[in-house]
Amino acid sequence: MRFMPQPRIVVIGSSNTDLVLTLPRLPLPGESMPGGSMARHAGGKGANQAVAAARAGASVAFVGGRGDDDFGRAAAAGLEREGIDIRHFRVLKDHPSGTALIFIGAQDGQNMIGVARSANDALEAAHVREAAEAIASAQAVVCPLEIPLEAVMAAALAAEAAGVPFILNPAPVPAQAVPKPLWKSVHTATPNEHEVLQLSGAGDADAGAQQLLEWGCRHVVVTLGSRGARIYRKHSAPESIPAGKVEAIDTVGAGDCFTGWLATGLASGLDLASAVSQAVEAASISVTRRGAQPSMPLREEVLSRLGPG
Repeated sequence: MRFMPQPRIVVIGSSNTDLVLTLPRLPLPGESMPGGSMARHAGGKGANQAVAAARAGASVAFVGGRGDDDFGRAAAAGLEREGIDIRHFRVLKDHPSGTALIFIGAQDGQNMIGVARSANDALEAAHVREAAEAIASAQAVVCPLEIPLEAVMAAALAAEAAGVPFILNPAPVPAQAVPKPLWKSVHTATPNEHEVLQLSGAGDADAGAQQLLEWGCRHVVVTLGSRGARIYRKHSAPESIPAGKVEAIDTVGAGDCFTGWLATGLASGLDLASAVSQAVEAASISVTRRGAQPSMPLREEVLSRLGPG
């Protein structure tokens, strides 16, 4: 693939408004903890990945569902401000826009997230097929699992039919099982350590990634938080990409940042290791900022930290 300075990417996924409560630490079950600070941010795995890719330098189209309400209108306006094509971010009647309730522990930046049923759950395969022209003209299609599986399958099939790499962020799990035939349509999967175990049933991440490869996935990139990421390919040894040391204050959206940047790198023509290196650096920056979409770094920030080459 030749290098493309502004690749076209289609992201098919969820949009949420994140209501974030930051506490000294995460509460224990049954515990009430006063004294937190409240914030509202744009989120949702699909929308986060779209913003990450747009700030990484891609031309992005977003396919998703929203309600005819204040949260939905604000979400659409926010994506549009990022330069994202929202023609396929449709209003689905009788469904509220997505909302997520997030607790963050200030001590270590770890989080707990609950997501309400919404228009994200009403996105259908037909809605995805209506974006077939955008998919066919893209250099990568990205999809998380925060939408119905039929929409994910439609996205994978549309990308495969058009010869466009399909990048699956298999999160959250175990929200829905990924059928084994789907893996044959996946160019690159980006699970974290927990997700790769849940998806594969294996006892460790190495064995889990190998299982996904055996099911047909071409590449698996397991994200490791502060330890970076690990690349798995068939018939070759795993390759580790370390992360620089940073002081994390909010890990919400870090995986989405990684996936959006990885997709942009691959769509630009970078080899997998180079694309992962950029994605690790971008995610490392994102955890030093609060909020999901607000934390996504700009292309210049990441490239300046990586240095020449």
